[in-house]
Amino acid sequence: MYFELAHYYDGLMQNAEYEKRADYLISLFLAYGKMPSLLLDAACGTGTISVLLSQKGVNEIIGVDVSENMLAVAVEKAKDKNILFLNQDLSELDLYGTVDGVVCTLDSVNHITSKAKLLKIFKRISLFMEPGALFIFDVNTVYKHKYVLGNNTFVFDDDEVFCCWQNFYKDKSKTVDICLDFFKKDGDSYQRSSEYFTEKAYTDSELKKIILESGLETVNVFADLTMSKPGPRCQRKVYVVRKV
Repeated sequence: MYFELAHYYDGLMQNAEYEKRADYLISLFLAYGKMPSLLLDAACGTGTISVLLSQKGVNEIIGVDVSENMLAVAVEKAKDKNILFLNQDLSELDLYGTVDGVVCTLDSVNHITSKAKLLKIFKRISLFMEPGALFIFDVNTVYKHKYVLGNNTFVFDDDEVFCCWQNFYKDKSKTVDICLDFFKKDGDSYQRSSEYFTEKAYTDSELKKIILESGLETVNVFADLTMSKPGPRCQRKVYVVRKV
C-alpha cells in the first residue's frame, strides 16, 4: 500500500507547512489545557509530524500507519527520538495502554472512503484514549473536492521526479479517484511508476455523527491553521474532539 507514493511523498508535500502545522497542533492542545505526554499520531505516514512534535516537547509518541513503506521512511527520520512506530490498520488499532492525545493530519481521514470503517477507526482510537484527552484531526472539505481537486490535473517537477496528478471527481459519492504517474530519470530514459487511491469528503453532520457514536464529543471546528470558524470556501477543516 502506497509503495510508490512512499518514495516521493515528502517531495510532493513541500507545501504542507509542516513546521507551522506542528506548532498549530501544540497551540490547540495548550489552548484546551491538554498538552499530551504520550501522543498517538494516527496515519503518521513518513513521520514528519511525529518528529516535529517530539522536538517541540511531546515526551513519547506512537506513530501508526498501514503502509510499511511509509514507516520505513519514518524510522529513518526518527533516529534518536522517543517515537515508536507500529504497522497497523487503524480499524484494528491495538496499543499497550491509553494515550492522552491523538492527532491525524493532512487528509488521512479522507483516505477512509467508508463511513462504517471510519466509525470503526474512531471507536478504536477512542478506546485507547484517556477520559478528557483530545483528538485533533483535519479533513479536506466537500468544497475542495468539488471545486479545487475536481476533475483537474496537476504537474509536479523537481530534480528527483516528474509527477502527473490526475483527479476524477464523483459528485454523488463526494469522492475523488486520484492517479499519480511518476517519471524518474534513469540515464537517457525515464522509469514510470503509478499509484492509485480514492479520497472521500465528509460533511460536517456526517463527521459529528461518527464522532458522537465513537464516544467522543466535538469541542470545536476551525479553518486550517487558524482559530477561526470555517467559511463556505474553506478547503481544510480541523476538528478538535474530546474523549467523554
